[in-house]
Amino acid sequence: MSEIPEQFIRKIPKTDLHLHLDGSLRLSSLIEMAQAGDVPLPSFTEEGLNELVFKDRYASLSEYLAGFAYTVGALQTAENLERAAFELAEDSHAEGVRYIEVRFAPQLHITHGTEIGAVVTAVCDGLEKAKKHLNASIAEYDMPFEFGVILCAMRRFSRPMSPYYERLLNRAGKTNPRYTFARASLGLVREAVRLRDEGLPIVGFDLAGEEAGFPAVHHKEAFQHAHRNFLRKTVHAGEAYGPESIFQAITECHANRVGHGTFLFSEEAIMLKSIRDPKSYIAQLSEYIANQRITIEVCPTSNLQTIPTIRTLKDHPMQRMIDHGLSVSVSTDNRLISHTSVTRELSLCAQQLDLTHSQFRDLVLAGFKRSFFPGAYSKKRDFVRRAINLYDELARNHLA
Repeated sequence: MSEIPEQFIRKIPKTDLHLHLDGSLRLSSLIEMAQAGDVPLPSFTEEGLNELVFKDRYASLSEYLAGFAYTVGALQTAENLERAAFELAEDSHAEGVRYIEVRFAPQLHITHGTEIGAVVTAVCDGLEKAKKHLNASIAEYDMPFEFGVILCAMRRFSRPMSPYYERLLNRAGKTNPRYTFARASLGLVREAVRLRDEGLPIVGFDLAGEEAGFPAVHHKEAFQHAHRNFLRKTVHAGEAYGPESIFQAITECHANRVGHGTFLFSEEAIMLKSIRDPKSYIAQLSEYIANQRITIEVCPTSNLQTIPTIRTLKDHPMQRMIDHGLSVSVSTDNRLISHTSVTRELSLCAQQLDLTHSQFRDLVLAGFKRSFFPGAYSKKRDFVRRAINLYDELARNHLA
């Protein structure tokens, strides 16, 4: 293992492609928002919330997700959404992150008096204000801060999750819920395309939520709409289900990137009886992903917290992904829920994985190269080249 010092990791330009807004609030801001909006919290101190809700380790994925009830509850106004987005950009920039893709599910934030457009605009406004503030003065050796926004659909939802979902399910009556879930996804992606075409920096469409029993193929029509309208796609897949979930994401939903992909190499996780040779299936799937450069958005700490079989990063398939030549980018997932940062995630990789300097470089720069960067490709190419030059210059000064 080649030594990669944390000081170097802090200085290099970084990205965060898998970054949930509602999982990445400042804890102090969450408390202030909750107090101002009469949102009940189990504690109104940072120490209390860290003890009761936002832990270092979770017993299950459901316990991990429980904290979102509080963060989403606090993000029910345009002012709070804008503030959270602004602060997230500030926090990311402070640790050397120069490009973020902020994802969130607008339908979780729609109240009886708001619509998707107002919710998305508030988040974009916060990020844009932060960008202008952060880029007001850029050191000669640095690079500007940029961002994109990804809108998330939910594989499934229930009435208590938001007034919007409650209205949708009430109108659906006894209709099979799967059709209602799919209808919500289609409605969201149509709005995503419309808002993008009106000038908002929406760069992608995502599908999140419970995998088991709620396959991505149910949302195929929504992803077809995104595909037809040149909106890039990423899907949470292989996070809590087997390789066939990843297969669906890339074949039925045209995913350009895959969120997590943790069970890509797990033969035991395959559930489809039609897959008679799991080893061959996984070999062909991983080779296809590698050849197509479908990037895996790996979130190490998040996986360590929610998957009991992964106790250290050595148990994680990330090393195997890298050794197989897959395009892998490291992200935080949820800065608050996981108590992490991009610097911490990359430091964890440097400490626990067997990476050469070249492999670590690829890991960092994949985030720039495989981003859904807004605007013209020529602008993205220049941005990526600036990141490469800055990384290489810092490497010459800090790495043996």
